Amino acid sequence: MEWNFAEWLKAVFLGIVEGITEWLPISSTGHMILVDEFIHMNITEEFKALLLVVIQLGAILAVIVLYFKQLWPFSAKEKYFISRDKFSMWFKILTACIPAGVIGLLFDDAIDELLLKPVVVAFTLVIYGVIFIVIEKSGIAQKNRVNEIAELTYRDALLIGVFQMLALVPGTSRSGATIIGGMLLGCARPVAAEFTFYLAVPVMAGASLIKTLKYGMDNGFALSGNETLILVTGMIVAFLVSIVVIRFLMRYIRKHNFIAFGWYRIILGMIMLGYFVLV
Repeated sequence: MEWNFAEWLKAVFLGIVEGITEWLPISSTGHMILVDEFIHMNITEEFKALLLVVIQLGAILAVIVLYFKQLWPFSAKEKYFISRDKFSMWFKILTACIPAGVIGLLFDDAIDELLLKPVVVAFTLVIYGVIFIVIEKSGIAQKNRVNEIAELTYRDALLIGVFQMLALVPGTSRSGATIIGGMLLGCARPVAAEFTFYLAVPVMAGASLIKTLKYGMDNGFALSGNETLILVTGMIVAFLVSIVVIRFLMRYIRKHNFIAFGWYRIILGMIMLGYFVLV
């Protein structure tokens, strides 16, 4: 693979886009489709798929670093060095993974083949943008019964996992689907967003591992120095940008609602429709 400075800059840009759009409820898929339309990397389609997986891992590492104390279930201060509250939270996270995990394993390739199209993504962006605005305007988001992660029940976790299944349709946004689900179940915005971050760790790590192994079995695990540099660059940039974006979102939603993100999705969806349908 021939290396040049432009390819490295493209990897940086992809990492920035992933770091922003993975955590904000605005659909990383929609943005990646647009990026791919205008910024073409001099790499194979198989390696591009691996790159997108690796930069997702960078985004996941940001959650682990920022929320390590909340996620690490062992403590020298607890009996038997085990934090029961954190183990309970992890069981809830894994419970929430079940619906999308089962459907994703069975139908992921078929869903991508049938629905991973710019027009479908554009319509989905608009639809969920409208849903965000309707939920916020209706006042449903104000009726909070869950103000701390510890207050989530297993039923809440499972139902949030059902909402996460919606994100199997490209353009929905995984974070958007789970945040909407959490809010409709009575979670305060910060709780819905924080649980979404936690849920991303096993969901995205599992999906990334499967896709990485598939790439390795199909194409071999050997990478050139240039390919390795591109992967590492994208992952590091996604990690750093994710740190900033997650902190921003948690500060923002303590004082604001999701209406701005809803309008952004609608505008982006209309732009995509205009470009891919009319042009």
